[in-house]
Amino acid sequence: MRPTAKDLAEAAGVSLATVDRVLNGRPGVKEKTVTKVNEAIKKIGFVRNLSAVNLARRRRYNFLFLLPKSGDLFLEEILARIGEANVGFASEMVHLEARRIDENEPHGLAALLSELSEKEFDGVAIMAPETPQIRDAISRLEARGLFVIAFISDQSREMDKAFVGIDNRAAGATAGRLMGNFLRLRKGNILIVGDSMQSRGNLERRLGFDAVVIADFPDLSVLPSLETYGDPARTAQIIHSAIHDFSDVAGVYIMSSEARIPLEALMQTPRSDDLTILAHERTKFTETALQSGALDAVITQDSGHLVRSAIRILRARCDRRPLLASQERIRIEILLKENL
Repeated sequence: MRPTAKDLAEAAGVSLATVDRVLNGRPGVKEKTVTKVNEAIKKIGFVRNLSAVNLARRRRYNFLFLLPKSGDLFLEEILARIGEANVGFASEMVHLEARRIDENEPHGLAALLSELSEKEFDGVAIMAPETPQIRDAISRLEARGLFVIAFISDQSREMDKAFVGIDNRAAGATAGRLMGNFLRLRKGNILIVGDSMQSRGNLERRLGFDAVVIADFPDLSVLPSLETYGDPARTAQIIHSAIHDFSDVAGVYIMSSEARIPLEALMQTPRSDDLTILAHERTKFTETALQSGALDAVITQDSGHLVRSAIRILRARCDRRPLLASQERIRIEILLKENL
């Protein structure tokens, strides 16, 4: 049987009450005693049964996911996975709530963050572009005792919080490598389409893409980024104009998480069959586009893994315990028509 708290107390030469105070981070214990308990934990291999502790104390975890209002099919996938996790983690006393936010209104989002109460939520997973207003609001939120993680769309790495998502620079570099290999015998321009270049994720994907194409595929030129802001009319207009103005466009990289609106606009152009097109995230739409040949490849991340990882990280922070880092590493996956 695994060691109990009583075994730990005997190994450390302290009382059960002292062990309880050390495990729960309560004051009133000398640093020397804390060290003795921690050394005994390593020596006897003590692992605290947090599920039993939380059940006995009726401990409940309330986590909030803040997701963009303008999201399309990929956000629907995320919401569906949050719904699944709400059922799957219920026995572990985890309750999840999702709210949609206007990511293009940083002042409004900052005001929302300032209203969140540590009595209502234990942690927040936020998917929004990095702005000074949001960054400051997150700092104030953490100062009030709420744990915050950046979800899919990264905030500044200088802030002391976790990021749940893929390495976006590596994802962009992967897209650059695929595009270059698909177009190895061609010359031409590459069209880059994103929802907003305020997104750190889009910036990093663009940097990764450019680095590979410029270094290894000199016959290809990368055009300035087109920003759609998730608006169908604007997307159709700027894509049609770009295809008209640059007759030698050979490929298109849709680097934002939502591919439906840009891809539908591209399908209305006369040269769509002659283009190599790459996009991000697996949805019903991108699956169909791969099967039909409208898309050549999809660079994706597992939406269920994203949600479960966010929950595990937030819960570990609430419990002040370490994570199994390898479990939370989100992989970059490449989907082709053949491996759906």
